[in-house]
Amino acid sequence: MRVLIVKDEQEGGRIAFDQIKGAMATGQLNVLGLATGGTPCTLYENIRNSNLDFSNTISVNLDEYVGLGAEDPQSYHYFMQEQLFNVKPFKKSYIPDGKKGEEACAEYNQILKEHPIDLQILGLGQNGHIGFNEPGTPFTTPTHKVQLTKSTIEANKRFFDCVEDVPTEAYSMGIDSIMQAKSIILLAYGEKKADAVAKMIQGEITEDLPASILQKHPDVTIIIDEAAAKDLKH
Repeated sequence: MRVLIVKDEQEGGRIAFDQIKGAMATGQLNVLGLATGGTPCTLYENIRNSNLDFSNTISVNLDEYVGLGAEDPQSYHYFMQEQLFNVKPFKKSYIPDGKKGEEACAEYNQILKEHPIDLQILGLGQNGHIGFNEPGTPFTTPTHKVQLTKSTIEANKRFFDCVEDVPTEAYSMGIDSIMQAKSIILLAYGEKKADAVAKMIQGEITEDLPASILQKHPDVTIIIDEAAAKDLKH
């Protein structure tokens, strides 16, 4: 793991952007894995304001809420359109279909098989989840349907009118799928992420802390601010 401690999420977004730009310049970025939520927004801002051309690049997203269609303003389809795709369209963009049944998982696993990820962007949940892979998720899991934990629902309620509106299920790219990406950039900011950051980097590898499996990946860059780094032992 390469751990980069930055001043704030603006600097973190710039550094992550520079890594994407560098990968594109060498022709090593055919498939880019994308994340949602507040954490990658400064990265997407840098991409929107750049001259990068993604017309020959495929994107795959980590997850989608079960029951929300692409036109729903709370869906991750809609989020990605607003944050990135409306300004920077890709050759093709894949996101799990929240309106489909369990077959959505098998379909997405096939998409990932056909389009191996060169670089995956990740955020980090306060409970150590990556994607929507909650604590206890087997490391061997492919794309699957997830029951969201209370802490995840609570963390995501800021995007909804009230906590009752937050979906309780999601389709998520599995940990096994994430680990097959050639390179990974994980972003985490703020004191609330400090405990998960420390356990991810310096704790034991355990399914109780899903992100801890990244210790076994050969090419991971962790970008965190000083608040998120406060529990690291030096």
